[in-house]
Amino acid sequence: MNTAPAAEGSPVSPLQGHSRSGPTVRRIVLGAQLRRLRERRGLSTEEAGDAIRASHSKISRIELGRVGFKQRDITDLLTLYGVTDSEERAMTLQLAVEANRPGWWHRYSDVLPRWFEVYIGLEEAASLMRAYEVQFVPGLMQTREYARAVIRHGHAEATQEEMDRRLSVRMARQLRVGEALSLWAVVDEAALRRPMGGPEVMRDQIQHLLNMTEQPNVTLQVVPFASGGHAAAGGPFTILRFAEPALPDVVYLEQLNSALYLDKPHDTDGYMRVMDRLCIQAAQPAETKRILFDLLKSY
Repeated sequence: MNTAPAAEGSPVSPLQGHSRSGPTVRRIVLGAQLRRLRERRGLSTEEAGDAIRASHSKISRIELGRVGFKQRDITDLLTLYGVTDSEERAMTLQLAVEANRPGWWHRYSDVLPRWFEVYIGLEEAASLMRAYEVQFVPGLMQTREYARAVIRHGHAEATQEEMDRRLSVRMARQLRVGEALSLWAVVDEAALRRPMGGPEVMRDQIQHLLNMTEQPNVTLQVVPFASGGHAAAGGPFTILRFAEPALPDVVYLEQLNSALYLDKPHDTDGYMRVMDRLCIQAAQPAETKRILFDLLKSY
């Protein structure tokens, strides 16, 4: 692979060296690039919106990577921002094409709400995930039968076909673990004592967790009942971190029928501090293994 630096003055792709990046991260990176170009020219979102016959709110959505890109809009914005180099324009327009391609999860859109499709895209792009769970084992650490029980719990009226499709999505997401994702999960003891699917399913699930702790990119900590109150009393949350420097950390907070995505530093830094304190208060990885072995005997 050619690792020589680009010649001075030649455009460099904002995703160079990150060929695994999916459409979600490409939208975010391109949006951030367009925001930097606009700010460099000293233009407001209203002025940029006028250039593409749109509102300032659409410019904001484009810059946050929340919408797809029209080639005409990107072309007009590049002209407005003074980007005249033909290679740079072509590279940016190609990135827009790639950002508009549907992710693998698009074929499951019949069973996935739009707000969760956004999460899957971010999860796929993340290099590090730190998660705290209180009710269930984290989705990326669930066995097939445990996941089936959790999905049935949340979708009691679903048909068998819908159940199978939801399960397929969860199993497909797990392929990231062991590849490009480092996973650090903190799980409340309550989640491990809640008998989803019955004793046999729980035995397999806890054994699966023990097996996962042997993977070098997986860290698991349990918050035992004996620890009393702890830093994450507000409920479960996930922090996603990305290898691409243009992407900020994202905190994901799932609700009953929607989700919150926080990416402002004053929000994400607070959750990171809570997670750090939680990891200190929780059982350390070696002690967590002993807790899991004891739980395995109880089932």
